[in-house]
Amino acid sequence: MSTTDVLKEFQTSVSTGLSEEEVGKRIDKYGYNEIPEKKKNPILKFLLYFWGPIPWMIEIAAILSAMIQHWTDFAIIFSLLLVNGIIGFWQEHKAENIIEFLKNKLSLQARVLRDGKWKTIPARQLVPGDIVRVRMGDIVAADLKLLSGEYVNVDESVLTGESVPVTKRSGEVIYSGSPVKRGEMTGVVIATGLNTYFGKTVQLVQLAKTESKYQKMVTKIGNYLIFITLFLVTAVAIIQLQRGMDPIELVRFSLVLVVAAIPAALPAVLSITMAIGAYDLAKKHAIVTKLVAIEEMAGVDILCADKTGTLTMNKLTVGNVIAIGDKFTKEDVVIYGALASVAENKDPIDLAVLNALKMMKLESTFKKYKQIKFTPFDPIIKRTEAVVENENGARFEVAKGAPQVVLKLANADENLNNRVLDIVNENAHHGYRVIGVVVKENEKWKLVGLIPLFDPPRKDASETIKFLQDNGIKVKMITGDHLSIAQEIASKLNIGKRIYPYQVLKAAHHSKRTEFIEDANGFAEVFPEHKYSIVEALQSVGHTIAMTGDGVNDAPALKKANVGIAVAGATDAARSAAGIALLKEGISVIKDAIVESRKIFQRMYSYVVYRITETIRVLFFVTLAILAYNFYPITPVLIILLALLNDIPILTIAYDNVKINKKPDKWEMNKILTLSTAIGLMGVLETFLMLWISITYFGLSPVKNVGVLQTLVFLKLAIAGHLTIFVTRTRGAFWSRMPGKGLLWSAVGTKLLATIIAVFGLGLAGALPLWLAGFIWIYCIIWFFIEDATKRAVYRMMEGQRIFKKGFF
Repeated sequence: MSTTDVLKEFQTSVSTGLSEEEVGKRIDKYGYNEIPEKKKNPILKFLLYFWGPIPWMIEIAAILSAMIQHWTDFAIIFSLLLVNGIIGFWQEHKAENIIEFLKNKLSLQARVLRDGKWKTIPARQLVPGDIVRVRMGDIVAADLKLLSGEYVNVDESVLTGESVPVTKRSGEVIYSGSPVKRGEMTGVVIATGLNTYFGKTVQLVQLAKTESKYQKMVTKIGNYLIFITLFLVTAVAIIQLQRGMDPIELVRFSLVLVVAAIPAALPAVLSITMAIGAYDLAKKHAIVTKLVAIEEMAGVDILCADKTGTLTMNKLTVGNVIAIGDKFTKEDVVIYGALASVAENKDPIDLAVLNALKMMKLESTFKKYKQIKFTPFDPIIKRTEAVVENENGARFEVAKGAPQVVLKLANADENLNNRVLDIVNENAHHGYRVIGVVVKENEKWKLVGLIPLFDPPRKDASETIKFLQDNGIKVKMITGDHLSIAQEIASKLNIGKRIYPYQVLKAAHHSKRTEFIEDANGFAEVFPEHKYSIVEALQSVGHTIAMTGDGVNDAPALKKANVGIAVAGATDAARSAAGIALLKEGISVIKDAIVESRKIFQRMYSYVVYRITETIRVLFFVTLAILAYNFYPITPVLIILLALLNDIPILTIAYDNVKINKKPDKWEMNKILTLSTAIGLMGVLETFLMLWISITYFGLSPVKNVGVLQTLVFLKLAIAGHLTIFVTRTRGAFWSRMPGKGLLWSAVGTKLLATIIAVFGLGLAGALPLWLAGFIWIYCIIWFFIEDATKRAVYRMMEGQRIFKKGFF
């Protein structure tokens, strides 16, 4: 729309602005110029931690223990439930609130024309139709259509990815959140709050929700164990009722079985393992703001990298300077260009030229001149100018600006025009912007030369990208910058040649769109919603995505990605949306994050297999023992004690020695459940065989010696439990990789503690003869080797036969 049409549309006047009465009406209609805050009730958030498969199992066990008035069991089980809820709530409480930050981002002041008078008001009170004045140093508080004034130079890099400030004049739009670098203009507000370009970005951040693989994995494990538990409880209940079992006893049996099925420490152990990994990453200058980002990082197979400020320095650098004619040298071009620059304005082009002066060690020559007058860049004449005095007191003029402008100034002939145009086009093909430098001698402007400008790649970018590619991660560049610049950077970093403008993707047929995105090495000239949609499309076909960025424009994609990575110097919005924030310049820290996350994944993987294996071992054994001998082989208190002895020391698995994969890790639940079930059922066999030997050959009666038998089972499960972790922590033979010292000695210590409890009773169980405890140790060690052989056989079957690729479950 033209400026006249806009003023008519919003029924406002450039001479008087809106009346306060009209402003009140528009606030009612449009709302305040702010981002609505969305907060969950903290009590509701806390209660949600008691909703889900694993909490349900714990709650059922607590209810059953209360029904039969086993209050000690109830207290222990309820404590487990409460501790799990508090840990989860506290982790979320510490997470940063991106919406809160973005709301604060709009807490600005604005100069507005109301009732014919200029006044300064809080930016939240702006409404569409307000007449606003912006000048150098302001942050634009709403989307404005510019009406009058010469120009404004605004930095839109955090919104659009454009690496150089852009010049806007009357009739053009400037966006909320953009800092004004130079100039002063008046404009009319055309959008406020969530309707601004900035606000739509915020809405994308609010919409971006991704359930982590970790959360899905815990849910699947819970569902699997619930299914098994319900099946076993139902089967045994039917049989026992036919045997005439007392209903109260049946409830007691259900309690034992449910407690046995609960991997109560699973969420806590995995969270603590990730927290320790986060601490290690912090020492390497990477702050983890969302714990699940560590686990997700291990499975990342595509990294979508923003260019400006991430892969590049976001700092213009002078390329190969070109002198024109025989009279001038490269040094002259830089010196004259520097004389037409000032550092105080912080103009990126001026700073680049002045930096080149230092790099070429021309400062002593430069000091022979004195800048008398400086005219900053004007978008109308498209150049900077300066009056300079040399050491002899003679004055002359210099200028720098767009090549076509300085050529016209120098009255260049056709040959010179064509030559310069060829140089400009060649540099543009390689991603360089070119400015020309002229000097006025004897009242005539002469072209001194050309200065190519380039935002160079970070020094560590190429090495990091090669590391990622070698480790099974594809890198895609996604940038708001021009296609030629993106292609040049991609070429220098060996990202690939298939870099396309986003318009090509928009034109692609819907059915081929995702396939096109997968095949491309990157996209240029994209906007925030484009980055978001690219990440979403890749996730829709099963990819695990990491996204790096530094600006507000990257925030939606950072939040949507499985792992958002905010690079050093990123805006607060980007850091809040991301799961990992880098404090160290460059992206080399991503290598450390990949290595650390894959180590953590291997530790978590081995623990998960171990935990499911143990649950299956106990569940099926208890059921089988009840059916075969009609007695409870272990009490709820001993099961909880067993879980504590197994799970609390197992936290040292966070320091275990592991071998990382050279490709992304995935939670293949079918394979995990297949392996866990195979080893678990092997454990059922060995435990039941031991019980049979004890009853048949050692004369221990399920009626007369029930306490001793329960202690025997407890000790067997305790010793076998930690031996199982040494089986599951490797895919080869257990001796193929030495365990960490913490894991080894904590396992030995807890097994010794379990032996002491079993031998002396300590009021928790019936005492075992010492010789029987020794027999259990020898028996468990023999079966340890058999379990390890079983594990290797299952892995070979899953890897070697197609039927096992999808698993049994």
